[in-house]
Amino acid sequence: MLPKDPVMLLSFINLKLRDYDYDLEALCDDLDVAQAELTEKLSGIDYHYDREKNQFV
Repeated sequence: MLPKDPVMLLSFINLKLRDYDYDLEALCDDLDVAQAELTEKLSGIDYHYDREKNQFV
């Protein structure tokens, strides 16, 4: 289950991207969450996925 709070969600997602060597697409598949939904929630707090860094910045 994903955190509801956007800041906690950001922390959770960046941890998964960093520690488990996922890319965003693979992470969304593993968590069974729509990539568009996830990026929309995090863009609401002005964080956007940086493919080169493989994290939301």
